[in-house]
Amino acid sequence: MALNLVKLCVGVDSVEQLQGWLDRHDGQPTMHTTRMTPKRKDEILAGGSLYWVIKRVIQVRQTVLDLEEFTDSEGIKRCNIWLENKLVRTAPSPRRAFQGWRYLKAEDAPADLTEHAGGEDLPDELRRKLIELGAW
Repeated sequence: MALNLVKLCVGVDSVEQLQGWLDRHDGQPTMHTTRMTPKRKDEILAGGSLYWVIKRVIQVRQTVLDLEEFTDSEGIKRCNIWLENKLVRTAPSPRRAFQGWRYLKAEDAPADLTEHAGGEDLPDELRRKLIELGAW
């Protein structure tokens, strides 16, 4: 069973804003650099995703394509997380703030909106309001 990662999407206020950033990459895989390399690489690469926390709520995920450890110009080890350039909306799942990334077991991951009755049909603004009210 695949293992996932969850990470704060710092500086992003909405799924639309993140999508706009992805759109500038013309469908090519995107990369996110982090300081720590996940030790459970094989489990993540077996179909795992990176779940993004936007405004304290998991709202979307991207499939992880590769994890690439490297040492930067200052001699600090880092990890490039290569991601599919496609966002998959998920059922909202509130999260407290944290630093770095966390593992997220498949059974604890929020369902894709296509699996959540009616979720994919809601206008983004209405979905956002429901999240803010804690009604989703």
